[in-house]
Amino acid sequence: MEMSEVIRRRRTDLGLSQSALARAAGVDTRQIRRYEAGEQQPLLSVAIAIADALGVSVTELAGRAPSGVSLTGDWWASWQTSRDGIERIATQPVYMRHEGEIVHVAATEHGLSPEEGGGYLWTGEFRFWDNQVLTGWYAANEGAVRSKGTMYFFMKHAHGLSMIGRWVGLGADDQVMTGWATMGKAREDSEQAMDELIAERGTAAP
Repeated sequence: MEMSEVIRRRRTDLGLSQSALARAAGVDTRQIRRYEAGEQQPLLSVAIAIADALGVSVTELAGRAPSGVSLTGDWWASWQTSRDGIERIATQPVYMRHEGEIVHVAATEHGLSPEEGGGYLWTGEFRFWDNQVLTGWYAANEGAVRSKGTMYFFMKHAHGLSMIGRWVGLGADDQVMTGWATMGKAREDSEQAMDELIAERGTAAP
């Protein structure tokens, strides 16, 4: 992908106007227009500023992400968990930012209703291996919630459409727990993958 297309797509994904990106990168709006039209390439110092403003690496900005797959964008994650001995499936939107071999991830909404305990917001980080496997950690970032642990995902599709895996961590009942985990670009993809995992492989033991 050309740099012009990377800038335009990433700016659009973030909901930024050309003028907003120009302000964040410290350049004139006309320059952003030229970059996106492919009429001009930014100097290295400007490319670094634009990459920082867009939350990508300079390598990704140049259209040459080492992984060959970009996971940056909005995803849905489903988690098999339990509270008070009752199994629940929490599904929540997350945002991932892919920078080289590292993928930063953050939940943007709670995954359970208030009646079910609400769940919690969290952030984490993956290492992306061989365009196929993600290994990483997560930690709650809400007040008294102490939950944190590890995550493992395997890409089901080569183009990064969905993934399946497991999590291990401190659960709501203050004990080490584990469960199936899935992610998809659409909510139904994530929930369907979870249903299939449980049907094929059974309930993951806490």
